[in-house]
Amino acid sequence: MALTDEAIVRIKDMIMNGQLHPGDRLPREPDLALQLGLSRNSLREAVKALSLINILDVRQGDGTYVTSLGPELLLDALTFVVDFHQDDSVLHFLAVRRILEPAAAGMAAERIGPEKVAELRLLLTQAGDESDPDKLHELDLRFHRLIAASSGNPVLGSLLEGLSAPTNRARIWRGLTETGAHERTLREHTAIVDAIEHGNADVAEAAMLLHVSGVETWLRKVQEAAP
Repeated sequence: MALTDEAIVRIKDMIMNGQLHPGDRLPREPDLALQLGLSRNSLREAVKALSLINILDVRQGDGTYVTSLGPELLLDALTFVVDFHQDDSVLHFLAVRRILEPAAAGMAAERIGPEKVAELRLLLTQAGDESDPDKLHELDLRFHRLIAASSGNPVLGSLLEGLSAPTNRARIWRGLTETGAHERTLREHTAIVDAIEHGNADVAEAAMLLHVSGVETWLRKVQEAAP
């Protein structure tokens, strides 16, 4: 194992076994290097690597701290990687979304409160009155984000947020080129909200599966028809 990798593992172990907690400040570099039996250079490289994936927060003139370790923060690295993928791999992301989004809808049906249902209904109303493609896209993002957040699982919500970038391009493309896409989306969104409001997890999952599968099926047909 490279010395930098060993330093990363040692710091991770300190967090996992409770020696360091979210928000804690790391010991001074020379003290921590001595404690871990590593060179200061290896420790410095490990800290740099862990700061890139939001495990550590290096504050100039103050010290190095363990972050909140919240899933939305740690999964930012996934979003960064996903953003580099183009349309030739978007079907793979859509397939993962097809697995996760129905689960989020089912969990939301079991946990959501009346205030969040009212927010979903408001988004439906706004989408029905809107015709600008950019604003419709933003409303669509808010709709799916609210359902994911209502699942009660922040990791699931962060994963879906991270997967949104490449799939968004396909959704916008479909909305601009396919006749009746907006009306169909509104009907499908309404069916999802109806099921969630009635606490019917199975129906909510089925309605969401039908909805997210539509983009994937459409994109497959487009790619197959392309020269």
